[in-house]
Amino acid sequence: MPKLIENPTRIPVPQGKILDEYIGRVNSGDSHASIAHMRSPAGWSEPGQRPDFEEFTVVLSGEIVVEHESGVT
Repeated sequence: MPKLIENPTRIPVPQGKILDEYIGRVNSGDSHASIAHMRSPAGWSEPGQRPDFEEFTVVLSGEIVVEHESGVT
């Protein structure tokens, strides 16, 4: 059955990052995927992660630099 997600839930994050989750454990109860709108200040970074769920990133403005085992994208 379709599920209407009317609003995201704001997830508290330190260092000036704003995270509004639409799909994920907190807002929709889904543990297999995370779709959220993230806004972060210039120069913001975080340690590497290996989440137990599918995570997708869409850059609407600015740029993202991803460091990974094979290099930098």
